[in-house]
Amino acid sequence: MRYRALVPVKALSAAKSRLIPHLTQEQRNTLVLAMLQHVLRTLQDSHMLEQISVVSPDPRVLDYARMCGALALAEELPGHNAALHAAALEEQKAGTPALLTIAADLPLLQAGDVRAFLEQSRTFPVVLAPSRDGTGTNALLVRPPLAVSYLFGANSLARYLQAARERQLNSTLYTSIGLALDIDTIDDLYEAQLLSGDKTQNWPIPAQESKEVREEENSAPLPPTLTAKHA
Repeated sequence: MRYRALVPVKALSAAKSRLIPHLTQEQRNTLVLAMLQHVLRTLQDSHMLEQISVVSPDPRVLDYARMCGALALAEELPGHNAALHAAALEEQKAGTPALLTIAADLPLLQAGDVRAFLEQSRTFPVVLAPSRDGTGTNALLVRPPLAVSYLFGANSLARYLQAARERQLNSTLYTSIGLALDIDTIDDLYEAQLLSGDKTQNWPIPAQESKEVREEENSAPLPPTLTAKHA
């Protein structure tokens, strides 16, 4: 079976906002692009995808995607789901049999994860990779494209499963640490560093603080001047 992939990436200015207390804007940019490069190389190394496209509103992301050997698709519509729908429509018109949509922030992803995930589509028209907390979706494989609509966002996993049931499509979950661990918080980043070894040695990861110190920083009230500013 022929497979193609879409990799959505937010504008760098809006990416990884939960890391703002720990990383500068440029460090977050570097991190996002490093993770994107890893995901693209891993998809290429699986040798199962005839085309890999990055969907983003950010010219810097699109330029970087081209450098990594991917097709760069500027978002035609604002918003993740709308932009992916527009890109998937083009794949549908091109006769793509099966379409993978996968997160760009999976630092532990391996080619074996990709191959095993794609193989599920031989039996199931809808294949989902849950995020580690069991509520989100880090990868979606549908046969054909748009067999279910894009529903990324809060509690997307349950909504995808419901959409598949409503369309009477068999679905399955495929779980691995490579597909489950995405990066949202500083603790996610520290865990990725611990589990990946040398792969993240050049990434902008700050020295690890104790969990108690991080929780105290996150719960600290804003200074009076900042509080007044946002009142």
